[in-house]
Amino acid sequence: MNDKNDKVFTKPIKKQFEFDEEVAAVFDDMLERSVPFYKESQKITKFFALKNLREDGYLYDLGCSTASLLIEIHRDLHAKATLIGLDNSKAMLARATRKIEAFGADVDVQEADILQYDYKEADVFISNYTLQFVRPLVREELLKKIAASLREEGVFIFSEKVISHHSKLNKDLIECYYDFKKEQGYSEYEIMQKREALENVLVPYSEEENMTMAKNAGFSHCEVIFRWANFATFIAIK
Repeated sequence: MNDKNDKVFTKPIKKQFEFDEEVAAVFDDMLERSVPFYKESQKITKFFALKNLREDGYLYDLGCSTASLLIEIHRDLHAKATLIGLDNSKAMLARATRKIEAFGADVDVQEADILQYDYKEADVFISNYTLQFVRPLVREELLKKIAASLREEGVFIFSEKVISHHSKLNKDLIECYYDFKKEQGYSEYEIMQKREALENVLVPYSEEENMTMAKNAGFSHCEVIFRWANFATFIAIK
């Protein structure tokens, strides 16, 4: 059996979800089997990142995990640009470093608190399913910091799990998502275990709340460029 397959929630959970070595070891598999159309959303993210990255520009990936997207962006990079990935998980960054070396990619990954980091003026910020793990009280502050660090017309591309404030629709969206996970081979037990582990750790907003937050933070425009049920990819333009 492939030890890179996600089996994290096949046993009883003893703690809240965290990005430790156990999760880092299977994270790429977890993403592809837990996030519908993950590869497609990443292709769109890469497309808009490359469109907006100028010569000698900066791109930051917040919560870069194992650096897969940064490596993909580097592979198709035509401009001379600096690609920086930030994460607070040592386990994720250790795997990211090994992958970067294996692919010979010119990508810099750093252990950092994305709320405190001193950003250079950038063309592009990316965050894949990271904002939802930032406490709501400081989430808008982070977006203000991102907006302030972007050049005019720079972009912030972010993917998030979203909720609906229509209770029946929200329930149906969750059921639709659980059906997807079952199709990927996850058991009812694993699905329940992960939901319990993420309780109060992952706090999603609605599509409208994410767009309002971006506009309140100083972006001139924000809209959805990809969505499947309760997963969405947004682009915010300064």
